[in-house]
Amino acid sequence: MEGYCPLASGSKGNSTYLGTHKTKILIDAGISGKATKERLESIGVQLEEIDAILVTHDHADHIIGLKTLAFRYKIPVLANTETAKGIYRSLGKCPEFTLFTTGEKFSFNGIEVHPFSIQHDTVDPVGFTLQIDGIKLGVCTDLGYPTTLVRSHLQSCDYLVLESNHEPSMVHACARPMIYKQRVLGRSGHLSNESCAQLLTEILDEKIKHIHLAHLSEECNAPETALQWTRSAIGKDIPLAVAPQKEIGERVFF
Repeated sequence: MEGYCPLASGSKGNSTYLGTHKTKILIDAGISGKATKERLESIGVQLEEIDAILVTHDHADHIIGLKTLAFRYKIPVLANTETAKGIYRSLGKCPEFTLFTTGEKFSFNGIEVHPFSIQHDTVDPVGFTLQIDGIKLGVCTDLGYPTTLVRSHLQSCDYLVLESNHEPSMVHACARPMIYKQRVLGRSGHLSNESCAQLLTEILDEKIKHIHLAHLSEECNAPETALQWTRSAIGKDIPLAVAPQKEIGERVFF
């Protein structure tokens, strides 16, 4: 498959497939190896075809699948130094790493990758823009606050996977402890529906072809609510979908 597809998105695991005529990669590996294999096969891709895994940060819902993918299948892992250290601490052993530097572009099999800093509660988390033959895909989840840097990197995307995690009123009303609520609502937590919608109004231009709303909270959000916020804000007839947790999301072909 040439294009991209969310394989899973949410607090129980995150992974996105990206394929070109030259290579096939994953962005994060936060679901089991078995689930990754099954979801890839549902879009006509074999796990053995995956050339690398780009990792945004070291939280378990982004790296747990590395236990199988990196060690049993020997798929190389691309990460910055601090994330690599976190992966090693979490898994207790070291995958085959290729290290990149946050803020510096690099090329992988014809994909120009630009990792940029985001605000989240771990060391050196990143979002990515990926350019393939003039097409620009932005993948940016797990950010508590959309900084000027985030805005600048997500300008002029053709395709976008962006966090729309929660509705603040639902966070306040849920039964979770206060420390959880403070984390989610803080500047190093997760992006609300309103903040996502506002960010989209600031970065979208005529290039945009499709948006996935990602990392929705199962407890403190609803797909219809997230979609309504975005539709009302952007006021354009742009293809829009929610990236689900338990199944693959909408496939986008290049």
